[in-house]
Amino acid sequence: MKYSASTLNLKDDPEAIRKYIEYHRNISKEEIDAMKTMGMKRLKIFLHGRRMFMFVETSDDYPERTPSPEEIQKGKDWQTLMHNFMEQLPGVDKDVWWVPMEEIFDLETA
Repeated sequence: MKYSASTLNLKDDPEAIRKYIEYHRNISKEEIDAMKTMGMKRLKIFLHGRRMFMFVETSDDYPERTPSPEEIQKGKDWQTLMHNFMEQLPGVDKDVWWVPMEEIFDLETA
């Protein structure tokens, strides 16, 4: 298994935060199935205020298959929609949204 952690901020707007949460609580089964089919095993997003933390665990050979053009477009559409609620962290490139975090401790290997 491979895993990663990333962070970003939501916009400082209670309505945007509410909508972001609502979209994720009502994500379609089709979207979930597509992520699993490609090799995502776990994906968790946590929120504190407007700071988000995302944990992703995938198969070693993620993606296990190449998404179809339709799935690619749906993924792009989802990301475009989500960017309406997000705010990039200071100092990152304009194309970077979720900023990778460095692992500094793992209880399983300590």
